[in-house]
Amino acid sequence: MLSEYAPIAALLTIATLVAILIVFLSRLMGPFKPTHRLLATYESGMRPLGPAVRRIPVKFYRVAILFVLFDIEVIFLLPFAVVVRDLSVYGLAVMGVFFFILTVGFVYEWLVGGLEWE
Repeated sequence: MLSEYAPIAALLTIATLVAILIVFLSRLMGPFKPTHRLLATYESGMRPLGPAVRRIPVKFYRVAILFVLFDIEVIFLLPFAVVVRDLSVYGLAVMGVFFFILTVGFVYEWLVGGLEWE
């Protein structure tokens, strides 16, 4: 049974080894002369002002979580589309409830301004 996964394991092993080999060879053969100017943070040719780490507003996280949430919900539609003809009325009702919950969440986010960008 595990022999069915042998090609996947081989592919992952080969991909990991190739990635490590490429990084090693580029470091070994490529030019590497670090200077203060090369190691400095690049800010479009200007001197960096302040620390490189700063606080990110919560709205970025909120938009990212909303994207992931709605993206995962849309991913659930693919299996339904594949087996829609094999499902009975029960399957249609379950997807109707799913769509209703998705629509309620989307309308709620729209009304509270979660989709607006300032």
